[in-house]
Amino acid sequence: MRTWFAEELETAATFWRVLRRDGIAVGFTSHDRDLWFDGILHRASPGMVPSSIRKCADLEPDSAEVRGALTHETIDGADLVAGRFDGAQVRIGLVDWESLERLTLYEGTLGTITQEDGLFSADLVSRKAELWRDLTPRTSPSCRASFCGPGCNLNPQKHTRELAVAGVDASSNTVRFSPHLDGSSYAGGTLRWLDGPQAGLSAGVMNADEANGLVLDLPVDDTVTSGTRVLLQEGCDRTLDTCAVRFHNAVNFRGEPFLPGNDMLTRYPVPA
Repeated sequence: MRTWFAEELETAATFWRVLRRDGIAVGFTSHDRDLWFDGILHRASPGMVPSSIRKCADLEPDSAEVRGALTHETIDGADLVAGRFDGAQVRIGLVDWESLERLTLYEGTLGTITQEDGLFSADLVSRKAELWRDLTPRTSPSCRASFCGPGCNLNPQKHTRELAVAGVDASSNTVRFSPHLDGSSYAGGTLRWLDGPQAGLSAGVMNADEANGLVLDLPVDDTVTSGTRVLLQEGCDRTLDTCAVRFHNAVNFRGEPFLPGNDMLTRYPVPA
């Protein structure tokens, strides 16, 4: 196993790789030319500077940060604002730019991303941060399971449709479909763009407007054209009535709708 920086002169550079949730992978290196390894072209980008990486043997999350200028074609302010890099996986390490021998120093996900004066800064969250999550479920009158996810156990294929856009209204964040869609079943659901300028992005459905279509919780690009394909999943209000009557899935309801709440402690006896 190689011992890095054991010699007075090293042919070492830093690399970092971003794996976005929409399936796109981008790589960068501090070397002055592009490097190809692991099936990904790592672009020369000296402006991307990973800060010091703190690793510890205990359960405290490791910390790291990346700073840089929004000068590379693969990262721009519009993509950051649109959320294309939110929750992306990150790998940071060292690479020998002659032999391409490499060592990964850090693995995690992108956390908070900030922009100022053409510069961006991203906090990185290590995998050990998952150990801080509370795995004990809390009681709630509504269902805690994700719709069509683990615990809910409904088949997502039965509640998802591929549709074509008939038109959009960027001022009201609405999307219309052809043929006309009864959107009452999709309030609280999700819309994923399959092509067009927002391909790969997902948005929540806030409301269904019979006249104008579905209202999304993220801005709609006004350049979206008719015929753009989307994947639309139904929504669920997480109540027991909906689960039992609409989906016939009460056996998998993950909530306690009949459990007395904290307000019962403040109630006063009332004469019959």
